Amino acid sequence: MPQLVTVRVTRPGHRTIRLWVPVLLLVILLSPILLLAVLGGVLACLIFHMRVRQTFAGVWRVIAALPGSRFDIEQGRNAFLVTIR
Repeated sequence: MPQLVTVRVTRPGHRTIRLWVPVLLLVILLSPILLLAVLGGVLACLIFHMRVRQTFAGVWRVIAALPGSRFDIEQGRNAFLVTIR
């Protein structure tokens, strides 16, 4: 599971903004919403006749593969970088 997400936003004429977000703390704070999302996922699996266990196993594999990922978005002189550790 990812441990830390670093977000850097660069805008022309402004200071670069850097944010370090600990994933575990974010999961704990958003756990009520996460519980509703899991229940919604189970309901969607039942509606669309998907196997719940295999669907959540696939989602977990994607989350487990995130550490080491880096996402760069540039538009004009604006830049947005997300690094997952």
